[in-house]
Amino acid sequence: MTRRLRILDLFSCAGGAAMGYYRAGFEVVGVDISPQPRYPFEHHVADAIGFALSHGHEFDAIHASPPCQSFSTLNAYNKKSYPDLIAPVRELLETSGRPWVMENVPQAPLRDPVVLCGPMFGLTVYRHRGFETGGRFTLPQPEHARHVALCARNGYLPTVERSFMTISGGAHSRAWQLAACDAMGVPWMKAPAGGDVKLGIREVCEAIPPAYTQWIGARLATALTVGAVAA
Repeated sequence: MTRRLRILDLFSCAGGAAMGYYRAGFEVVGVDISPQPRYPFEHHVADAIGFALSHGHEFDAIHASPPCQSFSTLNAYNKKSYPDLIAPVRELLETSGRPWVMENVPQAPLRDPVVLCGPMFGLTVYRHRGFETGGRFTLPQPEHARHVALCARNGYLPTVERSFMTISGGAHSRAWQLAACDAMGVPWMKAPAGGDVKLGIREVCEAIPPAYTQWIGARLATALTVGAVAA
């Protein structure tokens, strides 16, 4: 029986990235400093960097999504102070001996990131995310078509005229949260009737569409299988 490749999912949130890697054939183990009750796979509540230092060698590859709030366009208005973990996480990944992927918003100081966008994968959301890679693993940049469809304002449901959603935090309705999960492809994050809508909003707003990491994971699995990167 062929062994299933294993990937460590650091700063996991509720598992958007994890689901994509799983669909690409990986066994996924998540780590986050906060409990993630709807994370769909094995999960550990721990400091991500500390966990990776102790257990990174047990995995074939590592994905990391350090906090992005410091670089978010919204923070130009909020003007809050957030930790910048890009450099220490990169150092960790570069010394891990494993192929790796680091994700963040495109404004973050990533090195030569591949930028993915929802319409590349048939999603009705413009959600640009940058992916830096290392450990002798690289990605091609897909064609990034011009944005044509209009977006509904944040907190509003899509319409025929504005068919794309804007997915960002706020005091939104449960109907909005459900629609956002559909647009992103994360149905397990849907807030149940009578459940914690605030939690569900935070989960979907922090998520990476699984389609992104399924595309990445397929290429990573191929590279690992054919021995193009160190395992």
